[in-house]
Order: sequence, then C-alpha cells, then structure tokens
Amino acid sequence: MTEKRVLNPAALPQPSGYSHVVEAQAGRTLYISGQIALDAAGQLVGAGDVAAQAEQVFANLAAALEAAGASFAHVVKLTYFLTDIAQIAAVRTVRDRYINTEQPPASSAVEVRRLVRGDLLIEIEAIAIV
Repeated sequence: MTEKRVLNPAALPQPSGYSHVVEAQAGRTLYISGQIALDAAGQLVGAGDVAAQAEQVFANLAAALEAAGASFAHVVKLTYFLTDIAQIAAVRTVRDRYINTEQPPASSAVEVRRLVRGDLLIEIEAIAIV
C-alpha cells in the first residue's frame, strides 16, 4: 500500500469524488498512458455507451497497474478526457468500483472535441506511486 495523505484545505471548496491534494511518500512513480476502450484484441468495447467504455478503460488501467506490481491503491492522480463532460457522473459510478472513495486520488476532467478515434468517448491516464 502506498503511504499517502489526502489534503482538502478549508480555503478550497469541498471536493466531490476527488481530493485537492494527495501527498505520497517517495517511491517508484508509474505514469500510465491514456487508456481507451479497446480490449486486448484491439476491438472497441461499448460503442456509443460511455459507461461501458469507462468499464473497459478502468479494466485496462487495472491491467497496466498490475503489470507494474501496483493497484488502484497506489494511484495518486487520474486525468479524464471525455467528448461529453455531461457524462462524468456515469464515469464516476464506474470509477467508484475501483478506487478508495474515502480517500480518492487527485483528478482532472477535460472535455475534448475528439479522441484518437471518432468512436471513442473517454480516455483516462493515471499516475501511481509504489
């Protein structure tokens, strides 16, 4: 388990589903490239369905973390890229099955016009400290 401390300063608005600051002890840092809704065979999962795509993306992140000897307990930062930011609630529902919701990682969410393929609705990248 990563030694980390979550800080939500009183001078900032109360966060909902993320932490303003995550302090991690020095360790091995993992930078996980943006993951998209492609399965191991390279096939799109969840055409037109952001929740189904988010499920595949989080499964891909889990596989990447596991390959490096880590888990979502080690994640200190998530960055979301969505083609429709109004869908963030559906993404958070999926996310909450993977992260510690009591001490969530820091995060950013950005609406983008398009991802690398027109049929993709979401991409997520992660930073973890092991």
